[in-house]
Amino acid sequence: MIKLGKQTYQLEKDISVVTGLSLVGQKEGDGPLKRYFDFVEKDDKMGEKTFEKGERHMFVKAISSAIKKSGFSNEQIDLYVGGDLMNQLVSSNYTAEELEIPFLGLYNACATMTESLIIGSTFLETGGLNNVICATGSHFSTAERQYRYPLEFGNQRQSYAQWTVTGVGASVLSSVKKSKVKIRKFTVGKVTDFGICDIANMGAAMAPAAMETLNAFFKDTNTTQKDYDLIATGDLGKLGSDIFKDLMQEKGYDLETNYIDCGHMIYNIDQDTLQGGSGAGCSAVVLNSYILNKLNTGEFKNVLLISTGALMSTTVNQQGDSIPCIAHLVLLEVE
Repeated sequence: MIKLGKQTYQLEKDISVVTGLSLVGQKEGDGPLKRYFDFVEKDDKMGEKTFEKGERHMFVKAISSAIKKSGFSNEQIDLYVGGDLMNQLVSSNYTAEELEIPFLGLYNACATMTESLIIGSTFLETGGLNNVICATGSHFSTAERQYRYPLEFGNQRQSYAQWTVTGVGASVLSSVKKSKVKIRKFTVGKVTDFGICDIANMGAAMAPAAMETLNAFFKDTNTTQKDYDLIATGDLGKLGSDIFKDLMQEKGYDLETNYIDCGHMIYNIDQDTLQGGSGAGCSAVVLNSYILNKLNTGEFKNVLLISTGALMSTTVNQQGDSIPCIAHLVLLEVE
């Protein structure tokens, strides 16, 4: 790899995104992106007894289907890289056990999808591996009771809160099988903390991290927002997106024409999700459905995906600590 500036790297090998697959819940399937998703599951438990077991089932189905869609077998996948929001990455761990693929578990909260793409493409760049699958997901019902309240409590949600996406996105990367979409560059984010302590206000907490990473990429590559067809953040929601655009405007970049937020666009306004979607599955399913579709059809030639993560802990948050956040960026280009 070639290092550009302080945080950005350029891949020298041809790293292809062979295929992407998205599996979502019924609420996501009722949203504006429904025609792009591969699977819409009506049962959030996926036929299992608990939501946690249902989340594992989602991961197994999404990853197995992505590998099949790519034309590879499980034996041809050298590495599975990814994570989820559950403590100790239990969904990803149990999935890796069932699939019997060498596994690296990652956690950067909702920034895990781009983190997995960075790790996966870096391994392929070394030449020691040929094919890698990157997968990330989340589930509303498992995340809600882990990070906030029991589902049975039925608490009123704050007007600035978001809705954790139920879904898994999986991308098959390869250095031997070619496709139109390539990973060209990536920027590794820094942990950023602007002192937000409210765990419901994740958009405001994560927006500065997205700004820091995108600003670093522009500086490292000597480009601006005008050089890209689309700039997409992970899950800032409506409020966080507005803050992010304001912060970038202060840096001299106008994002009014070619910017979207995956969390803001995944639900309809009448679905009662307040500021929109969040969760590790948010940018993962939008990338592996809408964004890859637009790249493969030629509507987009280059896309910056910036997954954003709130690295909060319920324990330390209850002790008064603020929420550190991070954002990682990947440049996807059509050859």
